[in-house]
Formats: sequence, C-alpha cells, structure tokens
Amino acid sequence: MSHIVVIGAGQAGASLVAKLRNTGFDGDITLIGAEPQPPYQRPPLSKAYLLGEMEEERLYLRPAQFYADNDITLRLNTHVDAIDAKTREVVIGDERLSYDQLALTTGSVPRRLPAAIGGALDGVHVVRSLADVDGMAAEFATGRRVLIIGGGYIGLEAAAVAAKKGLQVTLVEMANRILQRVAAPETSDYFRALHRAHGVDIREGIGLERLIGDTRITGAVLSDGTTLEVDFAVVGVGIAPDTALAETAGLEIDNGIKTDAHGRTSDPAIWAAGDCTSFPYRGVRIRLESVPNAIDQAEIVARNMMGEKVEYIAKPWFWSDQYDVKLQIAGLNAGYDNVVARTGEHEGSMSFWYYQGDTLLAVDAMNDPRAYMIGKRLVEAGKTADKAIIADPSADLKPLLK
Repeated sequence: MSHIVVIGAGQAGASLVAKLRNTGFDGDITLIGAEPQPPYQRPPLSKAYLLGEMEEERLYLRPAQFYADNDITLRLNTHVDAIDAKTREVVIGDERLSYDQLALTTGSVPRRLPAAIGGALDGVHVVRSLADVDGMAAEFATGRRVLIIGGGYIGLEAAAVAAKKGLQVTLVEMANRILQRVAAPETSDYFRALHRAHGVDIREGIGLERLIGDTRITGAVLSDGTTLEVDFAVVGVGIAPDTALAETAGLEIDNGIKTDAHGRTSDPAIWAAGDCTSFPYRGVRIRLESVPNAIDQAEIVARNMMGEKVEYIAKPWFWSDQYDVKLQIAGLNAGYDNVVARTGEHEGSMSFWYYQGDTLLAVDAMNDPRAYMIGKRLVEAGKTADKAIIADPSADLKPLLK
C-alpha cells in the first residue's frame, strides 16, 4: 500500500493531508510535526492569543480526533534528522520511515539576533510558535518597558498588543520607515500615526547596536548612541524558509525549496508547499508567506500527488490586525511606480491602490472591506481601475467589476 509522509504539521501540512483523504487517497498517511500541539493557526498568536482573548484549543485547525478518524498517523513532538532521497526514507533518530511520496511543509523560522550583540539573553523573544508566545506572555504586564526590534507586521502587531496592555513601547526600525519592504510610504504613514496615537515611540532609520545585560536583558544601545532601559525585547526582523531538511535531501534551493508549477521539487518523489517553497508566478519565481497560500498550494499539491496535473496559480492576499484596524491586502505591489489614495466611508478607513503605469497591481485597505473586495477581484481578474474613479471617495467602485 502506498505511503505518503508529510513533514511539517502547520497550516500547509494539515491542509495537505485533509485534501488527500477528501480526494480519495486510501493509502497510509503520516503527518510529522516538531511541536507537541496538533496543527494550529499562527496569525492569532501575535494578536488575540497574546492578548488573552483566545484559548489554545481555539487555535487548533481541527480537533485532534480528526486525524484518528481519518486514519492519519499524527506524530507530534518529533524531530526529523534527515531525508535519504536515494532509499526514500525519513530518518528519525535510529528509525528509518519509508515513503512512496514525500511532502515538505516545513514552513519558516524566525530570524534571531546574533548572540554577540545579546540575542541569547533571557527576555529576548521571537514570535513564531505557541511556545514562543507562551514564553513571553508573562512579560506583558502594565507599566513594563518593551523594545520592539523591527517595524514589519510582526513587530507592529506585537507593539499594538503591548500598548493595549499598558506597556511603555519603543519600536526601532533600521530602514528609513516602518513597512518599507512591503508597503508604500502612504501605508507606512497611516500605521505610524496609528501607533503614535496609542503612545508607541517609533524610531525609524535607527538600528540596534547591542543589547545590555549579564544573563537577562536590562537595556539596549541604539545605532545613534542612545541607551534605553528595557525589561524585555521582541525581535521581529523577518523569517526565513526552513530548508534544512530539503538540503539534506539534495533538493534545489532558490529562496526556499524550488518547485515547479505543480509543487514538485527537483526530486520527482518529493513535493513542497507553503512558506518554505518558491514557485513560478507570472514569469518570475516568488515565495509567499501567508495562510491563504499555504492552504491553496497544499491542496493543489495533494491533488497532484494523486495523479492530477493542476498548476498552482497564486492569488496573493494578506491581513494584519492592529488595535481596531484591520489591514487587508490584495495582490503583490512589486514594481509599482504610483499610488492612488482613496478615503473610505468611515472615519479612519482608507485604501491605497498600487499601479505600474496604468496597470493595477495591488490594494492596501484599512477598515475598508468594500475597497478590499473590489480591488481583490480586479487584481485576480487582471483588470485595472480608472485612477480618477479610485481617487473620488464619492464614486461607486462596483461598476469597475463589469
């Protein structure tokens, strides 16, 4: 009987094994995860869960019983040492687990600060896993001083939680502005104003020189010479695809595990999906760090492991929650050269529309779900939108869909 092994029990891995069963695969399935919990949602970790508004069980993508009911062997708290592609075996300590097909859904790992500048001190945290957030939760007490390192979405979400809990928050961003890598200056301006209105001290164009402390962090020296006294720090300087196992298997790596449009790697028996992969998209190769991509790509891979030949056509969209603002993003803004701003119907609602020339690429919508949905449908259909209509807050956007 055929045996499919899936390494990585996150959103992509859980979606892949469920799709295999839903599409009629009746062989053996083993899903291997390094963490002790069954597959769970990561986005709420830095928001509702850290705020104490969501219980752990609500994070679980499916009840643990789902896997037993669907004859899926779920191996948790299990570290895979290597993949032997020649013998088609997964190495787990002294055990060698054979497979007919293998899927890598290993996700990504947070970038950490070097130990040489204090990255290994107690009280220096990253936000990636349930254990990470559980380990820092007690730090978020009213009046304490936190340093957030990095002005991307993870850093800003952590800053929002800290400010809501009454902490003194300082955020440093080495680039000239927050969100510089992922958003237009207009979006940066919106969120800078939002955070400052909540008391967050945002310092842009300033890096971290080093953290101070013997065993536990007590302060930080910034690149401008400023010294801060802090009680703990949260590092949000990005994530990297987890390609370690793929490399042991000799797979091609290109900003992640390199796959074709079907999700197959350079080894015909090994597939990959989710944050860890790079794949073809509109003539270039990209890697997407998002829940929708993890689900959609994993389900396509499951179908192709069953013998179909379906190309994965990504429909990028993302979101972030900060205070009472929901940011929704449709499309990819790479290559934009002009941005059109649109004021929404409600106070504080805005959207920014990214263009390359007259071609619509992407939309950032803050508390404006209507603008987001219309922008998303336009981007996915390859349609553009008249800039004059977008810029006019009284103009109805619906006719743009015709």
